[in-house]
Amino acid sequence: MSRTTINKAIETAEHPILLQSSAQLAEAERAWSGVERLGIDTEFVRERTYRANLGLVQVSDGTTAWLIDPLAAGSLAPLERLLSNSAVLKILHSGSEDLEVLLHSLGTLPDPLIDTQIACAMLGQSLQLGFHHAARWLFDVEIDKDQTRSNWCKRPLHTRQLRYAAMDVVLLPLMLEELKSRLESAGRWSWLEEEVSRMQRNALETVDPDKAWLRFGGAGRLDDEGLRVLKSLAKWRELTAIERNLARGFVISDAGLMQLAQLRPSTAASIRAVEDIHPRALARYEEQLVKLIADAGRDRSPVERNSQLDDNQRRQLKDMRRLVQSRATELGVEPALLASRRELEKLVRASASGQPPPERFLGWRKAAITDELIQIIR
Repeated sequence: MSRTTINKAIETAEHPILLQSSAQLAEAERAWSGVERLGIDTEFVRERTYRANLGLVQVSDGTTAWLIDPLAAGSLAPLERLLSNSAVLKILHSGSEDLEVLLHSLGTLPDPLIDTQIACAMLGQSLQLGFHHAARWLFDVEIDKDQTRSNWCKRPLHTRQLRYAAMDVVLLPLMLEELKSRLESAGRWSWLEEEVSRMQRNALETVDPDKAWLRFGGAGRLDDEGLRVLKSLAKWRELTAIERNLARGFVISDAGLMQLAQLRPSTAASIRAVEDIHPRALARYEEQLVKLIADAGRDRSPVERNSQLDDNQRRQLKDMRRLVQSRATELGVEPALLASRRELEKLVRASASGQPPPERFLGWRKAAITDELIQIIR
């Protein structure tokens, strides 16, 4: 990639086109229609709400940067058509949250899609490699991060915000060009396509309130009654957070729910003694909480929980982790790209119960690592 091409893309970010009307958006759509690939990014605010509030959508072909103001542009139908246009490849970096906010705000996902963060990971970089670090690794370009904490829903947006937002997208087409050649040389382009397809499927999965308790790392240490209480409270909190569009912690914190599951207070007065519940939450929810805890306490249905691995399974897990580490070294990637400890445990449990391997272990991973992992189990 020539330095002239990189500098031209960076210069583009100095003069972004802010789209704040239907007419401007329609004009931009005409420009997009003849482009094969476009970088996409979003800026949003998600501090107190369950769902992110979309503040800006950035689009760039590497020579022009369009910044779409969803609070002023009227109908976003042209953007929806772009996201679903099969003739235009959309490029994101670390796109999981972007997919969530686009699906909620526009009702559609970018397709076809490539994620440059995943591409970097398949070439040996960190699974969590941020866009700024990717720009430094690929192009030796330093990008300011001074507007990371901006309120993207507050108007007007100032010049520094607009430049920052444009910089987050103008290099994406060039990144794809560089990464694709490297991945194809390594025989890993199909790996990337598979991972992105999985990310798109995950974005379409709806939240199951009945499984909200799985977010709690300490759930396995609770006794049966405590686990029933946690399951009931976690489901109630998820539904309440969705209904009120509040972040879960602004309903009741994780620590507060765990204390309730451990202590199981039976009166409003005893609930008020729980330290990790905000007084406003107590004032609003204490009667509901007392009832939920009491109902869960009367429940005598069997409790489903993951059993502890036995000695043989723990030995298998140790051998499997050793194999993952060795194979990751051979491939020049992070071990977690192949399989994390938690995913290996799922594979062990699936085998023990006669189930097929989890979907993540199929596809490119089957030949790379899964077949040998299954041999260890057998």
